[in-house]
Amino acid sequence: MIARQVGKKARRRPATRAAAVAIASATLAGMGVTPSAAAAEAPTGPLVPVIVEGGAAAAAAEVQRLGGVVDLRLDILDGLQARVPAGGLPLLSRVDGVRAVTPDGPLVTLDQVWGDDTTGEGREATLKTGSWLASVDQGSAFTVTKDTGAQDVWGKSDPGNGDRKLTGVGVGVALIDTGVTRVPGLDAAGKVVDGPDLSLDSQADNLRHGDGYGHGTHLAGLIAGRDSAAPRGNEKDEKWFVGMAPDATIVNVKVGAADGSVDVSQVIAGIDWVVTNKASHNIRVLNLSYGTDSTQSYQLDPLAHAVESAWRAGIVVVVAAGNDGASGARPLTMPAIDPYVIAVGSSNNHGTPAPEDDLVGAWTNSGTTARRPDLLAPGKSVVSLRVPSSYADVGHPEGLVYGDDTGRLFRGSGTSQSAAVVSGAAALLLQRNPKLTPDQVKGLLKDSADKLMLDTSPVQGAGDLDVKGAVELLEKGSVPKYAQSFTRSSGTGTLDAARGGAYLTDPATGTALRGEQDVFGVAWDATAWAAASSARTAWSGGTWRGTAWTGSAWVDGVWPAVVWTEPSWTGIAWTDRPWSRMSWRADDWQRMSWRGDHWARMSWRADDWQRMSWRNADNW
Repeated sequence: MIARQVGKKARRRPATRAAAVAIASATLAGMGVTPSAAAAEAPTGPLVPVIVEGGAAAAAAEVQRLGGVVDLRLDILDGLQARVPAGGLPLLSRVDGVRAVTPDGPLVTLDQVWGDDTTGEGREATLKTGSWLASVDQGSAFTVTKDTGAQDVWGKSDPGNGDRKLTGVGVGVALIDTGVTRVPGLDAAGKVVDGPDLSLDSQADNLRHGDGYGHGTHLAGLIAGRDSAAPRGNEKDEKWFVGMAPDATIVNVKVGAADGSVDVSQVIAGIDWVVTNKASHNIRVLNLSYGTDSTQSYQLDPLAHAVESAWRAGIVVVVAAGNDGASGARPLTMPAIDPYVIAVGSSNNHGTPAPEDDLVGAWTNSGTTARRPDLLAPGKSVVSLRVPSSYADVGHPEGLVYGDDTGRLFRGSGTSQSAAVVSGAAALLLQRNPKLTPDQVKGLLKDSADKLMLDTSPVQGAGDLDVKGAVELLEKGSVPKYAQSFTRSSGTGTLDAARGGAYLTDPATGTALRGEQDVFGVAWDATAWAAASSARTAWSGGTWRGTAWTGSAWVDGVWPAVVWTEPSWTGIAWTDRPWSRMSWRADDWQRMSWRGDHWARMSWRADDWQRMSWRNADNW
């Protein structure tokens, strides 16, 4: 989801009416427009939520002039979040300094919930000790690594690496998400390696590869975060931030823009890139928090085919199951529904160290009798690394960890966090035995999982993650083949069906990216792509399916000619004002409310901003 104000209006910087009028008048004069002329051309139409990047001061004045409302200043982008009459968008986009005006729509990663319950985990961890302690907070990375057995695994020796311990050394984990910012804990040399930036941010120097949203960095910390000062062999000290596989490498494949927007074709391209380049950084794990509500059979779906291609290439694919469970029984999202991959749901420890009261997180998609989550991992109020001034940070100050004086931590809940924990566990197994197949890793994780004591729901799959148990199974000797033999996806279904209900849309015209064409407007040949994906030839250099997708600029910084249906997007600039980084945001945003349960139907599967309350630790 996109950062939005929910409840209190934190960090809002309202201008007085007099100041707003003065600024607006000065700005209009600078544009050669008098206030009276501006009033005559005042646009009409419903107020629509937008994100403005660049030229914050002038843009705020223009929003006021157009009859809109400024909701938030977004310092990381020198921009703002606002509501503007639909007819005024072209005028706002032409304001000096404005790089982009895009709809404030849903992030295509599972509805993310950010927040710190000040009556729950964070407050308890503070009140019991006088200051926040990771060992007391039941959502801290310290507690997560302890409860899942990772801390016990770190003390084991790796027979293939001399005296090295099992901390994920030498294993690459591809993170296809909203980018990674090298905050402390992810700033050591070689900790994060940038793959391609396939997002709509890729032509902006200040956004390329980085995480303007705050989601990808949060997950990267859980997978492989490690404070640079943390001594080798002393990872268990709670004063350090340490993720599940602290010496693994994060391969950052950015597909989600700073406001979370992405098309399924970008995600598929990212997966294909990982498969083609797996040898470069020994990529053995792929973490994906993206999912759609596609009803197309996985046996046809292109997204399912892409993850299966990665699986057959020896890459363990870990996918978030989805966070729509609170609104009733929901099937797993695509591609979590594909039976080959590891679909991860969330467990909820209810803020206590005792396992007796652990339950399936109510937000976890339940799946069906044909396909449930494979296992669970901690996903309730999980603490990881914060990106200051990101959308999540600005829009959800409740995510700050109560009592944490460093200000570097942030709390989030959902199956995205759970999937990240499992991805780190998979990296530990693969360091211990690099010859393991993805099927064997999945089998070991499931066979060692701990069934919940009170919750008999089939939604738990094999149970809660126990990576210590998985390593112990591995150390007993021969590993069963665990060979999966499900029907494979052909990938020859439609790309449009793979999108489910999430469409990028041109806000000026309402024209959505639909049909059999990718985000570049290039016709989609499912049969040809599926064959190339299986053969690992979909990427060649910086091109995917014959179109250049990577590099510091496409055709001198201009997005190529794109025609969806109408109108033509020929010559849309990335580096100037008109619709920089494009402006397609999940479905026809002029007709749609971005409130309440609608978010649950969108596609980044991680944590619902709206439907889950962070005000009471026990209410979900």
